Amino acid sequence: MLGLGATSSLHLNTMEPSLRIVPASAPKSASVKETANSFGLHDTFRYGPRTIVAEVSTKGGLKERLENWEETQDNLKLTLNRGMYGIHMPMRLLMERKIVAHNPHMPALHQSNVHLDILMGRDDTLEPADFMMPSSATAQSLDIHADMEKKLRM
Repeated sequence: MLGLGATSSLHLNTMEPSLRIVPASAPKSASVKETANSFGLHDTFRYGPRTIVAEVSTKGGLKERLENWEETQDNLKLTLNRGMYGIHMPMRLLMERKIVAHNPHMPALHQSNVHLDILMGRDDTLEPADFMMPSSATAQSLDIHADMEKKLRM
């Protein structure tokens, strides 16, 4: 993703050693209808305590898999590097990403983290946000001092 920092999906400190190609499906939560006993009530002894949050959330499995796709692919690459070169290789890559992700910049200027994109292997991809930004996002503020005061909470 050129042009945008995209550190929101960057998980530097977590690396679960797995050779998973696609993200895992979400843990299945049982509803009251599926866990009802002969009286029609939730059977806590068999299925554990009932959580309303699990029943109300309506996230689809495909949506969660798509959201975790890049993280799973990155985890696979780090695990393969660990198997081929040893533990130092993924640790070094994660360290380099963490160093490069810290990007102190002027808030009024356009933010770009090409270094992180190169380390993540995204330097040759184009996302719609790279070239379809609204004009309000590309307009630069003229008051740099006010933007710095806002950033530093002065």
